[in-house]
Amino acid sequence: MKIMSVVGARPQFVKLAPIATALSDLGHEHVIVHTGQHYDPMLSDVFFRDLGIPEPDAHLGVGSGSHGVQTGSILAQMDEELERFAPDCVLVYGDTNSTLAAAVSAVKLHYPVAHLEAGLRSFNRGMPEEHNRVLTDHAADLCLAPTQVAMEHLASEGLAARSALVGDVMTDVLFTVRDRIGDQQTANPLLPELSPEGYYLATIHRAENTDDPQRLCEVIASLGAADKPVVLLAHPRVRARAASHGVELEQGSVIVRDPLPYPELIAAAIDSAGVVTDSGGLQKEAFLLRVPCTTVRFETEWVETVDLGWNVLANTPDDILAALTRPAPSPTDAAPYGDGHAAQRAVEAIVSRLSI
Repeated sequence: MKIMSVVGARPQFVKLAPIATALSDLGHEHVIVHTGQHYDPMLSDVFFRDLGIPEPDAHLGVGSGSHGVQTGSILAQMDEELERFAPDCVLVYGDTNSTLAAAVSAVKLHYPVAHLEAGLRSFNRGMPEEHNRVLTDHAADLCLAPTQVAMEHLASEGLAARSALVGDVMTDVLFTVRDRIGDQQTANPLLPELSPEGYYLATIHRAENTDDPQRLCEVIASLGAADKPVVLLAHPRVRARAASHGVELEQGSVIVRDPLPYPELIAAAIDSAGVVTDSGGLQKEAFLLRVPCTTVRFETEWVETVDLGWNVLANTPDDILAALTRPAPSPTDAAPYGDGHAAQRAVEAIVSRLSI
């Protein structure tokens, strides 16, 4: 088959890596379209290099903008790319504007769509990502679910017949990178300035935590009161928001650094005393690494991390600080996100369900 992957943001590049390997190993043609939704090289190009992903076959260059501007720009360009490459299937990833726009464009032109990481639900309709993932699932011809909980969500929405449980491809790539770190091929860039388990690692970027000046101020103040240094990996958008709000990011215990390449991010997480984030991906990565996580949100799609005690949802400054500095949770051997072979199962499901 000729399968087109459409990606545009950091978590999608991570998911793309094992899919690209599986497609190559199984002898399928792979076309990669990069929408350019994340336009900073540290959030985009570096992932292709560090994760061994082939260069994109097309780059739409949509850059930053409102949800409507980004989605519309991708829609305006995808028709041409679909007609140029004529794929047998369009594979979309996660819950970004790139995901929804590529799915809508493909179904309008009658190209089969598979959605990787289908069935996740926060049940928070205030999140743009929630609308993206629900609309994409209902447009898709095949929903590739990472967990049993996701499969149950799809079944409750009448999508069971076009769903398949494949596991989580993020687990595939994380295990590969973790093993590479164990072989000392990747160094933690925060050492020796900081000591192992002598710091917390933070990423805060969602609109609900950064767009309101008072909210951003509260979150940063709670991190600043931590008992260890908090290394905040600040995306360009967060820096811009803080500057426009007049909020100083580097205060108290907070140390501001640029985002890290994925292997170095994982190395830094492994050595940390805990992670505090509003990122969906990093919550799960922390769990898989058995690093305590504090999530600055009211809900999470990765409910298993909370149920198993490795993730705590916290929103008030006091709750964030208490969760961040809590004792380590009880060990667990639970593996709700699969065994590290999800990409191969995803490709096999696409071939068996969508091949002509």
